[in-house]
Amino acid sequence: MPQLARRLFVLPPELEGAAQNWLELGERTPRAARYASSVVLLRDSPSGLETWLGYRPGSSPLGVVAFPGGSLDPSDDDPVGWVGPSPQHWAEQMGTDDVGLARRHVVGAIRELFEETGVLLAGPDASSTVEANSTVDWMRAREAVASQEKSFTEMLTKRGLSLRTDLLKPLVNWLSPDFAHTRFNTRYFAATVPVNQQPSILGSKGVWGRWVSAAEAIALRETSALGDEIAQPNTVGLALGQLLVPGSEIMLEKMAHANGCIAYLSYKRKAHVYQPKLVNEGGILMLEVEAAKTVAGEPQRER
Repeated sequence: MPQLARRLFVLPPELEGAAQNWLELGERTPRAARYASSVVLLRDSPSGLETWLGYRPGSSPLGVVAFPGGSLDPSDDDPVGWVGPSPQHWAEQMGTDDVGLARRHVVGAIRELFEETGVLLAGPDASSTVEANSTVDWMRAREAVASQEKSFTEMLTKRGLSLRTDLLKPLVNWLSPDFAHTRFNTRYFAATVPVNQQPSILGSKGVWGRWVSAAEAIALRETSALGDEIAQPNTVGLALGQLLVPGSEIMLEKMAHANGCIAYLSYKRKAHVYQPKLVNEGGILMLEVEAAKTVAGEPQRER
């Protein structure tokens, strides 16, 4: 079992009000957490692992800048072609007895990835995937699914496509802090981009999204380089920890130290739920997480 270390993270600006209320009014029952799925897209580059990050308008429990993802949808339960590990296998991997929920998380992950990036983990059979996903027709399909004009499963069935669940790897489960007004219970997955596909932002909703070097993002974490590049009112002048939720920052750290895609994807992870807790550190409200050390024997820098 990896050694856990106490980590402190800055409280993102959009959570400050909720945190103060929680303390002033006394702890009460947390709001119910919505189930969500998120996919960490990966590729190798000369500077190490790169991942796709996007800006999320509004106040999202996944962070102002996040991996592609979002809430599960009732249509994620609809019948759909399925290739790869069974829902039962996924439930075991994810440490849950609820096979239906595990299936919903997998479908939701592939759907959200398609909506937000156009990357589609689906194909006509077990040995192929969709190619040339950057056409106007595919963007129209993304818009239709994102606006719920058409369900994702309907879109796949019409095209004779099955989900390639073998192209996903389970990563980790994060639960939003108790005090947050909007809470997610998020299952994170990882995937690489299928041959002849490229991620792109959604035409109607996309503001910013690109491949980011994990090592570079972590090296510049104390600067506002990324926030200034995104150039939105709630990103300019902010450091990485104010843009990302702790779970995303920890995953970026691990990617920065990983020896390529294969090593990162083949690492054996145990099912575990992580949740940031609100703590008062010398008069400053922060988020505390018990998380595994990034590199064995490396001293953890408290933030």
